[in-house]
Amino acid sequence: MAGGLDDEVLESLRLELVSHRDELRAEIQAQGAEPDSDDVTFVEDAGFADRSHRTEERSRVISLVRALRVNLIDIDRALSRIDDGTYGRCERCGDPIAYERLEAIPWAALCIEHARRSGDR
Repeated sequence: MAGGLDDEVLESLRLELVSHRDELRAEIQAQGAEPDSDDVTFVEDAGFADRSHRTEERSRVISLVRALRVNLIDIDRALSRIDDGTYGRCERCGDPIAYERLEAIPWAALCIEHARRSGDR
């Protein structure tokens, strides 16, 4: 029982994490990137009228893909913590993370107090 969570709750959170991971991977691919790579491919000048617009759009896509990848890494880490039995415990203090926090943000690695201190979600 990880972090004081019973097996049923833990399995429910695991399924939610896996589902969210799959959605993130699909969104990253839809943006022209590979989920496990830092590369982003672009269709050559796909209908953009000018070079500055292309550059702006590429920058937007790269930023979006980076944010999606960070979330994907957080989810993979949470799944690893489930596997090793440390899920549901704050990575800073070791105290249990409130179930309500895990329900809202299943990939949370910090208790609410440490998340506030570090500015994390």
